Amino acid sequence: MADKKKVLAVDDDVSVCEMYEQGLPNLGYDVVCATSAAKAKEALKKIKPDVILMDIMMSDQDGISLTREIRSDPKTADIPIIIVSGLSDAATLNDALLFGAIDYLVKPMDVSVLKAKLEHAVSLKDKRK
Repeated sequence: MADKKKVLAVDDDVSVCEMYEQGLPNLGYDVVCATSAAKAKEALKKIKPDVILMDIMMSDQDGISLTREIRSDPKTADIPIIIVSGLSDAATLNDALLFGAIDYLVKPMDVSVLKAKLEHAVSLKDKRK
């Protein structure tokens, strides 16, 4: 069997992290959850995920600026990032895509939509290899 794809989920809401940790393995993904931007940066030093699920509003750094930071580092620039946020306004979506996210999901999210977006992100990454 193929190795499970790794997802780095970045969200300062512990209940959202728990949902990822419980739900994503059922969809065939290994999950590492970071509850802050700082913890996400630490995780990226240890693992190279296939996809990053990124919250926008976090206490230590917003997800859009963290996305830009990840994109600017050659070691992490090719990791697909899906922004996941309670914000659904056009300006936020535009900023997320402008700074390097490949997709956007609005909370609360539908699991089937999340699964489709993860599969799409992984297929994009696999095509770049």
